Amino acid sequence: MKKTLPLFAAAVVLLAGCASATAGGAPGQPEKLELRYQGSANSVTLPELAEDLGYFGPVKLKWVGNTISGPQDIQSAATDQTDFGGAFTGAVVKLVEAGAPIKAVVNYYGSDDKSFLGFYTKTDSPVRTARDLIGKKVGVNTAGANLEAALDTWLQGQGLSADEIKQVQLVVIPPVNAEQALRNGQLDVAALQGILQDHAVAAGGVRPLFTDVGAFGPYNGGPYVLRTDFVEKYPETTKIFVSAVAKAIEWERTTPREEVIARFTKIIQARGRNENTSTLKYWKSVGITRGGLISDQDYTRWEPWLKQQGSLKGDRIDTAKLYTNEFNPYRDGAPAVTK
Repeated sequence: MKKTLPLFAAAVVLLAGCASATAGGAPGQPEKLELRYQGSANSVTLPELAEDLGYFGPVKLKWVGNTISGPQDIQSAATDQTDFGGAFTGAVVKLVEAGAPIKAVVNYYGSDDKSFLGFYTKTDSPVRTARDLIGKKVGVNTAGANLEAALDTWLQGQGLSADEIKQVQLVVIPPVNAEQALRNGQLDVAALQGILQDHAVAAGGVRPLFTDVGAFGPYNGGPYVLRTDFVEKYPETTKIFVSAVAKAIEWERTTPREEVIARFTKIIQARGRNENTSTLKYWKSVGITRGGLISDQDYTRWEPWLKQQGSLKGDRIDTAKLYTNEFNPYRDGAPAVTK
């Protein structure tokens, strides 16, 4: 049977207050000077880039570890283990529907014609159609998130029934290990994206079964979320966070590729986490729309999948309670300074 994992605890722990390191709350000044977060090994997140570019001003990031799971990352934010987290839009819907007091504030990843999610198999694999995946193993970074939603939606569009889709086995595996597991025959298909995808393609011997951008077109994949009490208590810090991430997105979108890669390399080497920078040369694009602005469509495109999963309390997604563009400097279409 298809593997499923519990994404969220039955009860969401709501913790009052936030971490220390707060300012006096003078007008226009950040009320909170430290933001706890989880990073990603061998890569640079948008907040990390924004801090290096000086967009956070007096606000500093505090790294508390790495994660490979969006659902885990936003649950950590919801339970006040971190101050912000990022995940697939569908995972955000699930957590909000479960009662978590979070709000999406800026998109941070997506798919376009340069950067996209691909489901890859070995060149000589007999898997060539959706039906060939029945009974096969597909490697994903986590269950219940973007990769599973894209796979299920594609399989359904290719004519597989719900029972047949359940027979496609999801195997949760760290993204950095997915390529090797595919080549070793431990997986029939591996979901690859970003620089890990480009590394695998450059090495040869793999081919895409399908890509998300090919199946659905360009789209925003997921946002960063903050707790609603954080937004209410620290509005200036919230504005700084969202503005900094939005400006970092535009910096990546408008800066020559070689300069972006050089900046990423410098950041990783300076933070001393014993990481590898060799795959950074495959970076292509940030993959999302201007300034990370959020729209209803970012969520409603996954409504059929969420309904099939039983993740909605009603018949439709209530997008009003999911996100805000209030703090994004690009929301009115006016240019914002990025350098």
